[in-house]
Amino acid sequence: MNLWRHELNWLGGMGIIVLAVAILPLLGVGGMQLYKAETPGPMKDSKLTPRIASTAKALWLVYFGITAACIASLKLAGMSWLDAICHAFAALSLGGFSTYDASVGQFNSPLIEGILIVFMMLAGINFATHFVAWRGLSLKCYWADTEAKAFVALIASSILVCALYLWGVGTYSDFGVALRHVAFNLVSIATDCGFASVDYDKWPNFVPLWMLFLSCIAVSSGSTGGGIKMIRTLILSQQGLRELEKLIHPNVVHPIRVGSTIIPQAISGAVLGFIFLYALTVGELTFFLVASGLDFVSAFTAIIACINNAGPGLNVVGPAQNYGPLTDFQTWICSLAMLAGRLEIFSLVVLFTPYFWRK
Repeated sequence: MNLWRHELNWLGGMGIIVLAVAILPLLGVGGMQLYKAETPGPMKDSKLTPRIASTAKALWLVYFGITAACIASLKLAGMSWLDAICHAFAALSLGGFSTYDASVGQFNSPLIEGILIVFMMLAGINFATHFVAWRGLSLKCYWADTEAKAFVALIASSILVCALYLWGVGTYSDFGVALRHVAFNLVSIATDCGFASVDYDKWPNFVPLWMLFLSCIAVSSGSTGGGIKMIRTLILSQQGLRELEKLIHPNVVHPIRVGSTIIPQAISGAVLGFIFLYALTVGELTFFLVASGLDFVSAFTAIIACINNAGPGLNVVGPAQNYGPLTDFQTWICSLAMLAGRLEIFSLVVLFTPYFWRK
C-alpha cells in the first residue's frame, strides 16, 4: 500500500508537468506562454520538441533519470530499498509522503536530509530547463533561466535569515543545528513537498509562517510544485514597480521585463487574473473553515498548505499532527482546495463558466 500511494504520487508529479506544457496553453494561462517568456535557448520560440507527445516523452526521460539518481543516493545513504524508492518518488513529485509517521525525522540523518534537499530543489525547477541541460550537456541554461536563479536565491537567503533568527532567539543554541533543521524543513515546505524532520510548529511564528509564504511563490513553472509559481511572482513584481514609476512619471514607457525578455500584456493580464482568483479562493475557503469552528491559524494555514499542495500547516494541522481531527465538512473544503490548487485554479473554475460549454 505504501509503494502504491507513493507511485501515484510520482505519476501525478509528471502529470502536472505535462499539464503545464500541453493543457494550460489551451486556456492561455501560463503553460508554454510562460516558458517562452522565461526559458533559455531552444525553448524561446518553440516547444521542447515539434510534437507534444515527443515533448512528454522527453520530460519523462528526464524525470525518470533524476528519480533513479535519487533512489540510488538514498540507498547509499543507508535507507532500505523500499524507503529509498518511496522517498525518492515523494521528493521528485514534491508530494511529501513518507513511510513513517515521523516523516524524514525517523532517520535523524543529516546525509539523508542533504540528499533530499538537493532533489527537492531540482524538482522545484522547470523540468524543461533540466531537459535543455541534459540535451546540451551543459549547465549554462540554469544560469540563463531567470526564474531558476530567483528561486534558488530566495530559498538560500531565506535559509540563512531563518537559521540566524532561530539561533538568535535561542531556539537552538548551536547555529549548525539551526541551519540543518531550517534548511531541510524550509526547502520542504517552500517547494510544496511536505517532508518534516522536526516539529517546526514549536518554532517562533515568524519562521513557519515565512515557510508557508514561500510555498505560495517559490517554485518554478513546469516543476512538480504548486502555488503561484516564481514566474508569476516576478511578473507581478515588475508590474508593481511599473505602476509606482508611473505615479512619478505618468508618460513613461516601461515594458514589463523578466530577465531580458519583454512580457506581452496578454500574459501580464492572465497573471493578474490568476493571482486574484488564487487570493479570493484562499480567503473564501478560510472563512468556510473558520465558520465551521476551526481556529483561524489552523484554518488559514490548512488552506494555504492544501491549495499549494504543501501538506502540513500549523496548530491542529501542524507537522506533528495530521488532518484527522477535522470534521467531514472541513475535510471536503480542504480537498476542494487541493484540487483547485493542483489544477492551477483556472482549469477548474473554467468548467463552471457558461462560455466553456457553448458550441
